[in-house]
Amino acid sequence: MSSTDANRNDLGELVRGFLGYLEVEKGYSPATIRSYSTDLDQFEEFLKGRKATLERPARLNRDHVRAFLAELHRRQLTKTSMGRKLSSLRAYFKYLLRHKLITKDPAAGIRNPKQEKRHPQVLNVDQAVALMEAHVDPDPEGLRDIALAELLYGSGLRISEAIGLDLNDVDSDVIRVTGKGSKERIVPLSDASVERIRRYMGQRHAFLQENYAEQALFLSSRAGKRLDRRQANRIVAKLAKLAGLPKDVHPHMLRHSFATHMLEAGADLRSVQELLGHENLTTTQRYTHLDMQRIMQVYDHAHPLAGDREKDTDKD
Repeated sequence: MSSTDANRNDLGELVRGFLGYLEVEKGYSPATIRSYSTDLDQFEEFLKGRKATLERPARLNRDHVRAFLAELHRRQLTKTSMGRKLSSLRAYFKYLLRHKLITKDPAAGIRNPKQEKRHPQVLNVDQAVALMEAHVDPDPEGLRDIALAELLYGSGLRISEAIGLDLNDVDSDVIRVTGKGSKERIVPLSDASVERIRRYMGQRHAFLQENYAEQALFLSSRAGKRLDRRQANRIVAKLAKLAGLPKDVHPHMLRHSFATHMLEAGADLRSVQELLGHENLTTTQRYTHLDMQRIMQVYDHAHPLAGDREKDTDKD
């Protein structure tokens, strides 16, 4: 039994049905479903002190939700965390409304806590290139690590998207990416990514051991299974250390850097939105605090890794 399944068993029937809906019909990842489960479980614990429960949602009202947010504020949770928990409650109540299990939404009219405006942490172009050119051993692990980093920065993938790639998702100079909600998009590869993946593929068999049926693109050094998120985080941190970069470099920072550098180079906002797989343009707009020099440039001219960058990778 997985930890997600175990957590569900501690929740009521209505909540388990909601989590199943997120998994089957919405296609959410196990990590996302765990977040919803945790948020709803925390609200359920809060309701117990008020002799209420998520399993009798018709008895819940706006005061319950407001009191919950006030309690979170008293515990000094960040506004981002409070907003996420409120979003989980909204999704649950929306599900109940759709199935006619309630007639009123207890979260209706309650606004998200006002967020402080924070720009994503990014590397500058020199730092990003230094990380991509970190001196790794030309063995299977080194080739895998640098290919993963090139893909995260060169195509702006989420880490879950990168480690979720299968062999048949890679086609010449593009990849087929499955993003949030199981939505697919086609993303171009930088010239450097094409070369790094090619070199890694020449050594990928070293990870397979006896598991030759594994179709994951990026494999773990242990048992030849799909690389997981924790291992990917360690890989990026190791490369950053080799490049002499700050200790807090993580995979999502490479995605932020991709978007920022694309816009700095003149790519239009909607093109970057498509590349990132953002459903709403407002999500992409957080990168536009930087000055843009040119508008409407194609990928190959906009991305720092595409085109003229030195392609001699044998020294790695």
